[in-house]
Amino acid sequence: MTAAAVALGAVGRVRAHAPKTLAGYRRFRSVIENDGALPKTLKHLFVAAAACVKGYPDMAERELRAAAAAGLDVELAGCAVAILASSRGEGAALRFESIYARVYPDSARIEADERELVVAPGEAERNFLAYFKTMPPSLGKLLDLVPVGGDAYYLMREGTLSGTALAPRHAELLLVTVLAADYSNWASVHMDGARRAGATETEVAEAVLCAVPVAGLSAWVVGATAMDAGTK
Repeated sequence: MTAAAVALGAVGRVRAHAPKTLAGYRRFRSVIENDGALPKTLKHLFVAAAACVKGYPDMAERELRAAAAAGLDVELAGCAVAILASSRGEGAALRFESIYARVYPDSARIEADERELVVAPGEAERNFLAYFKTMPPSLGKLLDLVPVGGDAYYLMREGTLSGTALAPRHAELLLVTVLAADYSNWASVHMDGARRAGATETEVAEAVLCAVPVAGLSAWVVGATAMDAGTK
């Protein structure tokens, strides 16, 4: 049993007065702590990323340490920095980066120069249409009013979904966990992206369940509703 699983169980009041709550929580934890449709290494990573977003750094570090102990590769673990930067901003990304550097102290820091990238005219629009099938009004407005913002959105989105060491479906599923933990209906967009990249319904469900330790039972309700809303 990992330290993350023990955290709630260590509270005597919960053990004494909420045995059903604790028993149910341990069953949810068992989904995360065992290989299933998704490997436990990735599920611990998903929980750690969501915990960073919700502002629970201690929980995030416990989860990332559990992932590392289970064999999560340093490059795969580091992918969460870029994914969080795109989906939840600089603060969440830097919070994860600081935890990552403590968990992987010997190999986490990389020295690299920033590369200048060029976006060709119409490239962002074509990318959005290929992914969403129709132009989302929010992105159409961005392209019309602030074209450089449209290019920026395209680059960050592509860097998140296909520019990391994570398989595209796993990048999408990490976003599913983060969005479910935020009770966001937008989880359905990335569920569909994960499906197109080859994810099964059980993989999607396990990604949603990774949000439960961070955000409670409501995360599953919102996530399951988003599963049904997807176009597949």
